[in-house]
Amino acid sequence: MIAVFKTNVQEVEQSIQIVAKLLAHFPSSAINFDLEDCDKILRIHGASISEKKIIELLNSYGYHCEELL
Repeated sequence: MIAVFKTNVQEVEQSIQIVAKLLAHFPSSAINFDLEDCDKILRIHGASISEKKIIELLNSYGYHCEELL
């Protein structure tokens, strides 16, 4: 399963911290950001991920996150 999200993450350092935090919740997932994209895309590939949980986690870290369909 691959989930794709639009975020407001701007800096590489922020994305590195977020990926580390998300990996703590979804350890067997591949997670990356495309900060060059205008939507600051977050992609997560994993067998058991929860889009709702990912959005809640990013919101709790102070970032906007919405799923792209």
